Amino acid sequence: MNPFRIGVIVVIIAAAGLAAWYFGPWSKPPTLPPPPHVEAPAQPAPPPAEGPQHPMPETAQLQPLPTVKESDPAMRDAISGLVGKDAFEKFFVPEEIVHRIVATIDNLPRKSYAARLNPVKPPGGLFATTGKDEGLSIAPENAARYTPYVRLFDALDTAKVVSVYEHFYPLFQKEYVDLGYPNGYFNDRLVEVIDHLLATPDVKGPIKLTVPHVLYEYADPDLQARSSGQKLLIRMGSENAAKVKAKLSEIRAQVAKAKP
Repeated sequence: MNPFRIGVIVVIIAAAGLAAWYFGPWSKPPTLPPPPHVEAPAQPAPPPAEGPQHPMPETAQLQPLPTVKESDPAMRDAISGLVGKDAFEKFFVPEEIVHRIVATIDNLPRKSYAARLNPVKPPGGLFATTGKDEGLSIAPENAARYTPYVRLFDALDTAKVVSVYEHFYPLFQKEYVDLGYPNGYFNDRLVEVIDHLLATPDVKGPIKLTVPHVLYEYADPDLQARSSGQKLLIRMGSENAAKVKAKLSEIRAQVAKAKP
């Protein structure tokens, strides 16, 4: 499975996904097919009857939002405004942005996710290991593959990221409903996913690996049983993971509202 980036996911928010950016090439392939793409109206589907836990403010739109299917130009401009045009071209996939963000964020707490739906391009280089047999572990230099993504995510202006998210929230909500959650509320799912990622253990020292078949797995059963999102944070190294968690905490503080 190709890497992905949590950070950016949440950036556009979806983090996070920022997600998403960091999945290594060792993960198992997804078991679910991608949902069919459906053209989405500009208005969000109604929230669940009991109301969302973390409602988003209703943002006044000076102009109507595009449909999800037609939103790529606006999303490209918005993300480029957050990270810069050069960084957007280097790190982001420019098509089906809303769909990719929503689908990836939703899948981060699961055992696997569809790499083909990554909103961010995979990091360069090969997954780096050291040692062999019982001494096989993730090489310390492997964390450097994720450093450019983490540096970009860490430098984001959280208030501006959340402002963009709020502006385009009707599109994220509609895409989440179309993903198969007719009574779902995407911001609730985002907060849930951020909390799940923040609960990732801080693993220091050599992280042992095993190769039972063809793909690498964590030698520690507890680590191997964790979600794709938590494995990603562990794999990128303790220092990188701490920076991602800090930014996710900032974002959570602004998008998680008390139930009215």
